[in-house]
Amino acid sequence: METLKAGVQAPQFSLPSADGNTFSLREALARGPVVLVFYKKSCPVCQYAFPFYQRLFQAYGNRGVTLAGVSQNPKKETVEFAAKFGVKFPLLLDDTSTYPVSNAYGLTNVPTLFWIGQDGEIEVSSVGWSRKDFELVGTKMAAAGKIPPAALIPAQEKVDEFRFG
Repeated sequence: METLKAGVQAPQFSLPSADGNTFSLREALARGPVVLVFYKKSCPVCQYAFPFYQRLFQAYGNRGVTLAGVSQNPKKETVEFAAKFGVKFPLLLDDTSTYPVSNAYGLTNVPTLFWIGQDGEIEVSSVGWSRKDFELVGTKMAAAGKIPPAALIPAQEKVDEFRFG
């Protein structure tokens, strides 16, 4: 199975979060689009990308869109990753024995990012780190929150265009 592409319906799921709550995709979509970023703590590209995803959360919070990470690690390691990389958005715990949600989304590599429209259709499917896709998601988050796009990457900052996960 390959990673789900734009244009297909996102599989519904509920997962526990690292903070003890339960996340339901169906409930989140009732409030607006959802951005899911799948990752594993040991992945160097995830370590590179997550501080950028945190910038999205800082700029747009959950105004009109929900941003959540889907961890392929146990809770303790997920909490350690969040602390090390300054992640403040919700982190969900995929079952590390069977990875049901990761498998339902056809993950082949991490990080993998999905923008899921409010109708449940995947609009962006991005494997690895892509500056272009990051900037697209930022633009879409600003539009969903009905606020101007933020300058997420200062002009003088050197940021890779792409890193394969």
